[in-house]
Amino acid sequence: MFGPRQPYQAPLFMLQSPQDDAIPWLFAPPSLTEPVSQLCTAGQMQDGIFSDLCAALDLPVSQHRKIWEFCFLASAMNQRGLLRPGIRALGFGVGTEPLPAFLVKHGASVVATDAPLDVVEGQGWETTNQHATGLEALDRPAILTFEALKHRTTFRPVDMNAIPEDLNGFDLCWSSCALEHLGSIEQGLRFIEESLRPLKPGGYAFHTTEFNLSSNTDTLQAPNLVFFRKRDIEALASRLIAAGHEVAPLNFHPGEAEIDTYIDLPPYALPHLKLLAADYITTSIGLIIRKSIF
Repeated sequence: MFGPRQPYQAPLFMLQSPQDDAIPWLFAPPSLTEPVSQLCTAGQMQDGIFSDLCAALDLPVSQHRKIWEFCFLASAMNQRGLLRPGIRALGFGVGTEPLPAFLVKHGASVVATDAPLDVVEGQGWETTNQHATGLEALDRPAILTFEALKHRTTFRPVDMNAIPEDLNGFDLCWSSCALEHLGSIEQGLRFIEESLRPLKPGGYAFHTTEFNLSSNTDTLQAPNLVFFRKRDIEALASRLIAAGHEVAPLNFHPGEAEIDTYIDLPPYALPHLKLLAADYITTSIGLIIRKSIF
């Protein structure tokens, strides 16, 4: 079943609690039913809620971390009472993802954004059907009609490294595997902090990104892709908490199913939860942050 490399075993740094006692933390198999800030694991895909979320999002029931990311975001929004009429939602780097249609179906008004063409030029996004230039890219007829989508959705180009000042008053914002492409680890972390600015007091930010499972020191930091380390996430959490925001408990449990030990090697296939990329074992992490009410 496993590739030629040794099955994944969590290094000791993954088991250690944060040095900052102010950071909420737990270490237990994560759940999609009660999501916190957590890693992608096989156990979450074995819960009935996973197939229900896939159906609601018009996604295949697949052991793929990108599918998990959308399900995590949808579940996290639902658990915080945000799937209801009257909600204003802001999506960053939306590409062709199903979340705008999903949110509109639940009564939200959505501003969907993706990078301007001059920002992504030469990176391949514009030629791989992963980049949006208008509402047509967000059409999900299995979720709702395009007419209904257009009625409650606005699209605009937005550089995630320079969020416009006129974006404000939102109940939630989200991004799915986009912030690791902003140029550096620090730029990605800065984006997360800046994504709180357009929110109302008490609003929520939900983000997923790449996570380095094999090292808390060395990592990939290329102009178009970075892998965030545990130390990076904890440093971000410390800054956010010190500024008065809430961070859902950090849970770095990597899963306990046999599939959670499998490392997908190029050319990638399924299961695709943990993978080897640039000599690092990576997966996806989801983060949940609530903006200060003051």
